[in-house]
Amino acid sequence: MTAMTRRTWLAALGLLPAAGLLSWAEASGKSQKKETHTWEDIPPRELIRRRHLPDVALVTHQGRSVRFYDDLVKDKKVVINCVYTRCQGICVPVTANLVRVQKLLGDRVGRDIFFYSISLKPEEDTPEVLERYAALHGVGPGWLFLTGKPEDIENLRTKLGFRYADPAEDADKSNHVGMIRMGNEPYLRWSACPGQAAAAWIAQDILLEMDGPTRPPLVSG
Repeated sequence: MTAMTRRTWLAALGLLPAAGLLSWAEASGKSQKKETHTWEDIPPRELIRRRHLPDVALVTHQGRSVRFYDDLVKDKKVVINCVYTRCQGICVPVTANLVRVQKLLGDRVGRDIFFYSISLKPEEDTPEVLERYAALHGVGPGWLFLTGKPEDIENLRTKLGFRYADPAEDADKSNHVGMIRMGNEPYLRWSACPGQAAAAWIAQDILLEMDGPTRPPLVSG
């Protein structure tokens, strides 16, 4: 599996603006024709929503119908990853690790921080299957497992950046990206970290995004 760091993942998503500006400048320098551009004044929050947070219809492991942006992400602090229940690779270790993270965050999960795991195989992962998976791994309140139409899941996976640049590598579900995306949606704070990093480190990283750099450390040392 190709190693994917936080920086390369964010760069692939277009969330490192300097790289995009450089590419645009280089392309402009090569162009000999004078072009006319029409600029639309879009607030940054709305731009992120359009590009990365599609409001697709989903179903929770509890059988509730929801919209991804309007119901799950808008005005919230969220932690998102992708799994599927028959995964023989990283799904189980990442899920177990996030259970440890959830315990470290305590009652904030479900109160002002929300966990979402999106199924990569919605044709197999019905709400009932996802409910059994969540129970098997001891998932606590505030964490939803989500399924939906395959085309909507694929759109969501792509927009969130849970993909590889190489189409052949990306098509192999058993080799899927094991990253975690975290965000404070109203404050436009979005980042990512490896799903198998130390649980205390992930929890601290989540809180830095949710609360800012002035908060006290979660653990000492």
